[in-house]
Amino acid sequence: MPIPNTDYTELITTTLDNYRDELADNILNHNPLLARLNKKGNVDPASGGARLLENLMYAENGTALWYSGYEQLSTDASDTLTSAAFDWKQFNVMVTMSGLEELQNNGKYAVFNWLKSRIRVAEITAKNAIAAALFFSNTENGGKSIGGLQHLVADLPTSGIVGGIDSAGQLWWRNQIYDFSTEGPTASATTITHAMNEIHRRTIRGTDHVDFWVAGGTYFTFFEESMQPNQRFMSSSRGETGFESYRYKGGDVFFDENCSATRMYALNTDYIFLRPHTDRNFITMKERTPTNQDATIVPMFWAGNMTVSNRSLQGLILA
Repeated sequence: MPIPNTDYTELITTTLDNYRDELADNILNHNPLLARLNKKGNVDPASGGARLLENLMYAENGTALWYSGYEQLSTDASDTLTSAAFDWKQFNVMVTMSGLEELQNNGKYAVFNWLKSRIRVAEITAKNAIAAALFFSNTENGGKSIGGLQHLVADLPTSGIVGGIDSAGQLWWRNQIYDFSTEGPTASATTITHAMNEIHRRTIRGTDHVDFWVAGGTYFTFFEESMQPNQRFMSSSRGETGFESYRYKGGDVFFDENCSATRMYALNTDYIFLRPHTDRNFITMKERTPTNQDATIVPMFWAGNMTVSNRSLQGLILA
């Protein structure tokens, strides 16, 4: 088995470990949805447990009533709370250095410069992987990837299990949907705002309303073309690190290339979370040397999932 150069491996490990927090921040600031969740404090680390839990209020207190005089009051027990349970999902990216690269980058300064380029590649890879996973359906990569928006805000909200709760039997656990193919008319620049108005109406509860819209290419273009004649464009610089957006009914409307072209999500981000594990939030592990390769490998790990605590306040427009 090759013997690693301890000076090099220590430098690699130390540099990556020091970079961990910056990497996590860069990933959060790479995507407007993650930036919004981070701003709201909804990037909520968890320290363990068999699954990630979100406490839910699914019913009102059944003892509430109007009464008169000595009328008997209800002391019946009220089941109002439950929990949604989400699986842990795991992700890793490796930073590697072959024995030949070690020879070619002689000296700590050369290794450090080489390492910066490898870290940059690892960062870009992680950014793109997490950004894409935000829109996953919980089936990608054999179900090992994040359960993203296609899972949490489903195309068919009347069926499917989300967080261990079967939507078929729990009406309160269903997201809202506007389907052009069944509700009409045909999706276009002149009809997209009608669908958005409907979804906004279906998801508003008092002061609770959609604050974040995100669409793929076709629907975002429809919306953009509907807005431009009115000159209602503004930069969303209030915390989303400069991402450009439109403003609509108190929410910001973003384009995301990872979103399906004919989908638009209407999100109340007060109830959506990214839950990384405290011990696996892009943490660097001890370097490893394969028994059959002349190389040093330093793994970086992430574990967690996206979760939701109120699906009824989330909406989706599709055709």
